[in-house]
Amino acid sequence: MKEKSLPQDSVVDRRSFLKTSSAALAGVAVSQLAVDRFAHAAASDELKIALIGCGGRGSGAADQALNTHGLGPVKLVAVADAFEDRMKGALNGLKNKHGARVDVPEDRQFVGFDGYKQAIALADVVILATPPGFRPQHFEEAIKLGKHVFAEKPVATDAPGIRKFLAAADESKKKGLKVGIGLQRHHQTGYLETIKRLHDGAIGDVTALRVYWNGNTPWVRARADLEKQYGRKITEMEYQMRNWYYFVWLCGDHINEQHIHNIDVGNWVKGKYPVKANGMGGVQVRKGRDYGEIFDHHTVEFVFDDESRMYSQCRHIVGCWNSVSEHAHGTRGRADISGHMIFGEGDRWRHRGQGDPNPYQQEHDNLFAAIRNNTEFNEAHNGAMSTMSALLGRMATYSGKEISMEDALKSEVNYFPDKLAWDALPKSLPGPDGMYEIPLPGLTKVV
Repeated sequence: MKEKSLPQDSVVDRRSFLKTSSAALAGVAVSQLAVDRFAHAAASDELKIALIGCGGRGSGAADQALNTHGLGPVKLVAVADAFEDRMKGALNGLKNKHGARVDVPEDRQFVGFDGYKQAIALADVVILATPPGFRPQHFEEAIKLGKHVFAEKPVATDAPGIRKFLAAADESKKKGLKVGIGLQRHHQTGYLETIKRLHDGAIGDVTALRVYWNGNTPWVRARADLEKQYGRKITEMEYQMRNWYYFVWLCGDHINEQHIHNIDVGNWVKGKYPVKANGMGGVQVRKGRDYGEIFDHHTVEFVFDDESRMYSQCRHIVGCWNSVSEHAHGTRGRADISGHMIFGEGDRWRHRGQGDPNPYQQEHDNLFAAIRNNTEFNEAHNGAMSTMSALLGRMATYSGKEISMEDALKSEVNYFPDKLAWDALPKSLPGPDGMYEIPLPGLTKVV
């Protein structure tokens, strides 16, 4: 399948892909004036921020957004989270660090599934950092109301969510809104310099990529521990929300939630997205009631339209070989992309990284500078399509079949609950033994 067979709103040609990805530190051309009131803010204008999702990454993103005050005044004015305890904890930490730049009285603190709507309406810039299953609907609301957005990666957990996000991304372009996606390697000096050299032909044509996120199991929140902490029985909906990493509708599996970073780098190097994938995976070690329904390992062969391959591994198993890295092989050499080293024919190069800015801070600096200077800045389409690439890999491992990007994008398999309420039931439920059904390659339907 060629790129032209993808939906029109998801196609990014190589030239525009590379231009967008390489412009993070250098700046880009002036875009059209936005039609929305806050699409352009002068350096002296105060930008009001709303935080949607007050977990660790949300608190970190809000901290970094508030650190952009050197570019012009900023203030956190509203927050929303499903859980009041998470919201209060985040607010206390941010208030202690940023003082008056955190101005969120109780009437601008919103708890529950719908609080995001009220918080978004009060802001100029919205930070979306809930579990990624909620990202499409939250992004859609922010764009509808004409807000600039920083959205954490990944941006969806299934193809219907990707389609919703892509539609809102198109609308954000039409409105001239600025959108940042939390794929911070695009703002990291070592990656920018290394990949620019690869695009300039340092190793010739890239024929193969290897990308890894092999590590240990992250946090897990056991049901018994949560019920002891809160002194009551919790509903299935609350349990899955609290332990969200292990449920597909919320996380998308760790190939989506973590490994997207490495897959995205491979896409960046190639300047395109995979057209098909095959792979295998399963649950070999990480078994138990509190590990939900996701795999503990995936290995995927992604294929691009020029028949080059990206070989992908991600694993959560203790005691194994660990690596979080990306590597490229070309007709005239190879590159350790994550190590910022290139081994060309008779030529070696390395970026030492001394004094490089923090990429997590830099991505916010670049976004807020673009808002104030009204320069082009919209990472939404790449965020959606790199998420879709990770989902394509998951669909291949869950099904055990070769899946095309075209078919994957059309999939109607929707993991999101039919109703959001604390007493409503998610689609995935435990059996009589308390265990959740794990996808079975060869049997599980993904398209």
